Amino acid sequence: MRDDPHGEYIPHSDVWTGRATNRVQWLPALAGAACIALGIELAVESTWTSGVAALAMSVVGCIAAGLLVLFGTLAFVHVAVKVDKDCLEVRCGHVGLPRRRIPLSEVVGADFAPSVTPWQWGGWGYRWRPEKGTAVVVRRGEGMVLRLGDGHTFTITVDNAEAAVRVIRDRLRPATPGAVI
Repeated sequence: MRDDPHGEYIPHSDVWTGRATNRVQWLPALAGAACIALGIELAVESTWTSGVAALAMSVVGCIAAGLLVLFGTLAFVHVAVKVDKDCLEVRCGHVGLPRRRIPLSEVVGADFAPSVTPWQWGGWGYRWRPEKGTAVVVRRGEGMVLRLGDGHTFTITVDNAEAAVRVIRDRLRPATPGAVI
């Protein structure tokens, strides 16, 4: 989908794709890699005299913490959103996990959110708050809010969220009788 310079919406394909990226997430990922390196360094260059158990716990702790931080942050470096004629799909990180697929038949509305912040949701990542719903927040900025048929909401930070909302709203409208699609 694209926008005309005069503000009119012009459809030109069956699939809308969008993406949002947060390069700041690479800093915690580097810290995770450093923890892994420290664990490996401890295992290889061990000069501990206090026992094997303390060394083993230190090595395992450093490597486990490093892996948790590394993969936890890399999963939310970016988000990719795809809207086709049947569903909306959200994929996080380089591997595409976590992933959520929402059939458009379950969506009752879509709204543009001009400012979504990690502060509102309790941080970056895949978030759930009982009073607000579920969200995928990878950066601060514009996003879209889907209202689902079960009463829940799903918020996604994505670039050009207004266009995504227009595409979803167009697909939610019932086709007028006799209209050519």
